Amino acid sequence: MPTPNDGTAASEAATGFGVRLAAVIAESGSLCVGVDPHSYLLADWGLPDDAAGAREFGLRVVDASAGRAGIVKPQIAFFERFGSAGYAALEVVLAAARDAGLLVIGDVKRGDLGSTVEAYGEAWLTPGSSLEVDAMTASAFQGVGSLAAPIRLAAENGKGIFVLAATSNPEAARIQQAFDPDSGRTVARAIIEDVTRENALISDPIGPIGVVLGATVQLSDFGIDTGQHLEPALPVLAPGFGHQGAAVDDARTLYGELAEVLVLSESRSLLTAGPDGLADAIANRADAVRAALA
Repeated sequence: MPTPNDGTAASEAATGFGVRLAAVIAESGSLCVGVDPHSYLLADWGLPDDAAGAREFGLRVVDASAGRAGIVKPQIAFFERFGSAGYAALEVVLAAARDAGLLVIGDVKRGDLGSTVEAYGEAWLTPGSSLEVDAMTASAFQGVGSLAAPIRLAAENGKGIFVLAATSNPEAARIQQAFDPDSGRTVARAIIEDVTRENALISDPIGPIGVVLGATVQLSDFGIDTGQHLEPALPVLAPGFGHQGAAVDDARTLYGELAEVLVLSESRSLLTAGPDGLADAIANRADAVRAALA
């Protein structure tokens, strides 16, 4: 895959993702704006339900986010549903987001093992790739060890990975709350501990590998201790605010010590403001998030 001809890739590789993420949070706050071109949102925005509509939607979200929030998170499924044209639209949106100085989390939720998961990592974490993002979400159903190849790529390229650990969908609880009879850990807790061990192999104070912890679940039900300080610090991607019901004002209480490097994600609750109201909605919510986590 091609690599940039400037110093951007080298600079990112030299500075770990966790450190870059913390710098973005310090400058622009913890709000992460979802880029989710649902069919009904495209209709509400007066856009066609096709790849061109998704492209225009994504570019408008990027434009509204720039200077008001520091992080965006395209949900890849809403582009992928349009096939190759959707991916072409996504490539334009990703390039625009990076050009705008936004940190981009690709919500791809990839997971497998061996050469297959390595290829997923190459697609999303390689500098110069048309699908390049700063971090990707991943599923460790086959264990955190199955993600060894993309974790290595992330470390080499200054990229990040957010591994699903405790998600808000109710059907996940049975697996994520299940106990390992040998260690006594829940699956969710094991993922956090395994990720923390991976982060400890890198000398940065904030690890490049984070976890996804939903804001609408009781984390203690998953065996997760929010009062424990982890070293290196653990990035947490926190969906579930806004439309799904979690309140921004409760973020510190919900995550405790795990709020040290928190990415607070909102999508539909912002996007329903429409193209004319989106910029103000993002600016107001970014201020509320800063106040809640101060």
